[in-house]
Amino acid sequence: MQRYSHAADPARIQLEGQGRLVCRGRWTADAVGPFEPLQEIIQRVSGKTITLDTSAVEALDTTGACLLRRIQSRLLSAGFEVGFAGLQSRHRELLRELESYDLRGSTQPPQPPRGMDAAGRVFVQAGDEGMRFLAFFGEVMLRLIRFAGQPWRVRWAEVWNNVYSAGCNAVGIVGLLSFLMGVVIAYQGAVQLRIYGASIYVADLVGLSLVRELAPLLAAIIIAGRTGSAYAAQIGTMQVSEEIAALRTIGISPLDMLVVPKTLALILVLPLLAVFADILGILGGMFMARVQLNIGFTPYLDRIADAVSLRSFLIGVCKTPVFAGIIAIVGCYQGFRVSGGAESVGRRTTVAVVHAIFLVIVADALFSVVFSALGV
Repeated sequence: MQRYSHAADPARIQLEGQGRLVCRGRWTADAVGPFEPLQEIIQRVSGKTITLDTSAVEALDTTGACLLRRIQSRLLSAGFEVGFAGLQSRHRELLRELESYDLRGSTQPPQPPRGMDAAGRVFVQAGDEGMRFLAFFGEVMLRLIRFAGQPWRVRWAEVWNNVYSAGCNAVGIVGLLSFLMGVVIAYQGAVQLRIYGASIYVADLVGLSLVRELAPLLAAIIIAGRTGSAYAAQIGTMQVSEEIAALRTIGISPLDMLVVPKTLALILVLPLLAVFADILGILGGMFMARVQLNIGFTPYLDRIADAVSLRSFLIGVCKTPVFAGIIAIVGCYQGFRVSGGAESVGRRTTVAVVHAIFLVIVADALFSVVFSALGV
């Protein structure tokens, strides 16, 4: 059997006559190679019309068609009128497919969108991201509702592990910052209350502000920065290393394995951390009231008991499960959105923290509006 060698008939182009460029050989990826520089051919053309004759082309693929289009573009840029001759029907279809592409090989970077175009792109991307998050949120809620009726299906070992990592390990930083927050509030309030001879009301200021608003919000922000980012990084790393795909392959739902235990753990932990923050914040205010206003511990605690009612305490605590759900779901969602490598993990981790804190503050504002409308 006779074998045909591609290398024996490479692509080439020759000038025949004054304005006829004849293409010969196989214009394919395995046969296209260097041929006579086009600039030297152009210099030998006397007229302003050039015909590209492809009747001697034995084979043409996308690589060869792109090369022909670039030659045509180069000749047009040089001021020649260019036409084709001898095109086979299948070659004509391939060249027609490439008419909409810019094959000049420009090295200029694409210009970023501006004005309304940029605003529209941001709006569409934000809407798409919001719809994806709502779909993920709804799926997690359905899982939690199902597990509420079937608690034996919850991976409680994973829940308790996350309770320890998200709760026990965060007690120190939450307590320290809450104590300092109580110190700051008492110090700033003492300066003004002393003027009016109402120093004892520093206990009302510290107690109500911490119990109703600041302690739950502070605990949630700390958990968002500490635990929400950890959730995003952990799941993102599993996504990059294809562990998530492996779980799906063996029939284990990543939501049941990863998201539900983390969400339940934060819902259990954050109310306890908020109560701990309440206690440490009140102690910080008591310490500063003693130092700055010379108010004894007993009068301070008695005033706290009168100022802070059980309803105020429950208002602050009841917000924390909502905050916990937001933090856990946002962190896990951003982890599942990781694609690529380590850079994507870091970017999604940062986005998880920013979005979680933003949504927690929005939720707290909505709680304030609702409680105000209800007269609570």
